[in-house]
Amino acid sequence: MNPLVSVGCLPEFNRVEAHHVVPGVKQVVKELEKDLLQLECFAASSFGENGGDLWEALVHPFERILDHLTVVWGIVSHLKDVKDSDALRPAVDEAQPLRTNFLLRLGQSKALYQAFEKIRNGALFDTLNEAQQRVVEGRLKDAILNGVALEHEKKVHFNEIQQELEKLLNKFSENVLDSTKLFGKLVTDISVLEGLPETALSLAAQAAVSNGYEGANAKSGPWLITLDSSMYSAVMKFARNRDLREEVYRADITVASGESFDNFPVITRILELRQQKAELLGYENHSMLQKMATLDSCHALLEKLHSCSRDAAIRDMRELEEFVRSENSEEDENLFHWDIPYWTERFREAKLDMNDELRPYFSMPNVMDGLFSLAKRLFGVHIEELEENTPVWDKEVKLYKVAECASGENLGYFYLDPFSRPHQKRSGNWMGVVFNRSHAAVQKGGVVRLPVAHIVCNQAPPLPDQPSLMTHADKFDGALMIETLQVTMLFHEFGHALQHLLSKQDEGLVAGSEGIEWDAVEIPSQFMKNWCYDRNTLMSFAVHYRTGQELPEALYTKLKSSRTFFSASNVLYLVSRSLIDLKLHAKLEAVNSKEIYNLCNKVAGEILIPPLPEDKSICKFLHLFATTEYAAGYYSYLWSEVLSSDAFGAFEEAGLENETAVKEAGKLFKQTILELGGGRAPAKVFEDFRGRGPSINALLRHRGLVV
Repeated sequence: MNPLVSVGCLPEFNRVEAHHVVPGVKQVVKELEKDLLQLECFAASSFGENGGDLWEALVHPFERILDHLTVVWGIVSHLKDVKDSDALRPAVDEAQPLRTNFLLRLGQSKALYQAFEKIRNGALFDTLNEAQQRVVEGRLKDAILNGVALEHEKKVHFNEIQQELEKLLNKFSENVLDSTKLFGKLVTDISVLEGLPETALSLAAQAAVSNGYEGANAKSGPWLITLDSSMYSAVMKFARNRDLREEVYRADITVASGESFDNFPVITRILELRQQKAELLGYENHSMLQKMATLDSCHALLEKLHSCSRDAAIRDMRELEEFVRSENSEEDENLFHWDIPYWTERFREAKLDMNDELRPYFSMPNVMDGLFSLAKRLFGVHIEELEENTPVWDKEVKLYKVAECASGENLGYFYLDPFSRPHQKRSGNWMGVVFNRSHAAVQKGGVVRLPVAHIVCNQAPPLPDQPSLMTHADKFDGALMIETLQVTMLFHEFGHALQHLLSKQDEGLVAGSEGIEWDAVEIPSQFMKNWCYDRNTLMSFAVHYRTGQELPEALYTKLKSSRTFFSASNVLYLVSRSLIDLKLHAKLEAVNSKEIYNLCNKVAGEILIPPLPEDKSICKFLHLFATTEYAAGYYSYLWSEVLSSDAFGAFEEAGLENETAVKEAGKLFKQTILELGGGRAPAKVFEDFRGRGPSINALLRHRGLVV
């Protein structure tokens, strides 16, 4: 039996092979086409006004059809992200049009659109609960955006665009992965790696072993320097060898922009197609579709953050330059891009009297325990690892169960895939959906299907004599983003998982983050990061992995002070990326590689340190060109941070040392932000929790941008 055709309580990830993909997707689509025809026949009939019967006869079958394909394709795309292979790629490429064609057929069904429209305009609508009304309105909006109103040539053209876009998004991601794998610098002289911590040397030795250098070890080498995020971060922040930093930096900013894997043509075509698609639908451009913010409010926020951060960022850079000069470094007169993260780290150490001594206090097992304890404290849920033989895609993957502490009710499950696998797993950290909570999609005999998620990270793996050690929170150093798995990032992704797992919506189309306007989905994730600076929370898991000593109070004080260190540059980085995104998705006068390159470098140069002429890092901007959700939506991180900071402000006002008040606030946060999902408009949900609309003041305070 093909494991994609019949998915049980949990997917059999360990059984899915490349040869299952095409026949599995074909069979599933064939079955769903029959279900869709049957549903369309019902929708075209003169169905009655009985709400319960109609919901069961129309809406739930629609949800089951969409859910079935989403689950199956979710398994396929997830495996491509975490276990890429030469055999899987062509299988996914061949199956992709089958999936896209069916989704277009479903989204463009006039019979279903008219049936939902009849509900929206009839007496029945007022009898539906708020979540059900959001389902109906969401289906109508999605149908319009899927081209249901288009006819003849326009519809054919729209569908051709959608098919091509799916292929291009996939190609963009593949080019980034393949181009990243191309770079590898073999080092045989350890003096070249002076300054690198032992963990980085061990990681480089492991990379060498993986590439055929048997016997490589941290002490005697050889060492292979790659662009894996953990290795890249270590080189840029700690390597004293300036030439090494420059070589690695230049390699990183040109990923996927060379002859072998050039993403500029891919970006150009994606932007062209998105613009054409928007115009076919009657919009001026791709921006602000299905968002909470308006374009004006979005630009107003970015302008406010820019004005609050610019002077502070300039002041930070001047202080950094003065510090470099005080160190009598040969680099004091010419501080280049690859010098900034290195000297920022030295400046941080000097100013805060703080070096890489924090990492031993953040072993991944302890951090996970602390994270689970926080979830229990705030939201009353118990999390435990399931030890039984669970079908997973890699031996390091673990499965966890989430349950209510008070009642013992099982709420759902999540997988954790923590460690980097550079040759088969894409970079970054993310939360993905396996199953939504759903009454309609429940298997026979059940009441509701429980949600299942996966959290995927790229943390450096453990060494023979030590667990995987994490940084606390890396910064955006000047013009350079250092991206590794930090404590804050793990909390961030877990926040997404919490909203998915703790949802109380039984309508799968608005459960968890489903149905939420995209610029509001980062609220719970950004909110959770605040707890990484809370003393009680941090001290619950910050224990030295060797000595068992708790994090000294002096180190905690320094860590908290570091939150605002170069924070203005961090904000400006996000502002810059957000503006680049919005401007690229506005209607460009000329869509070509030169125009895109010029726009990106012009915006970045106006906001941050001007990039190098050869900087083509837009070619690895996965958020924009490997997915659809963040296109014209990268500002969501800042938009959501306004709301999440203000939400955390409720806990601060209640008193972080007041355990009763913290638990009460946590209970309300759970009942609103986490449980309501897409069943209520996010602005209303926020007001339910906060008692008012959002304020930017908490974000500015947390970022150290106001006194």
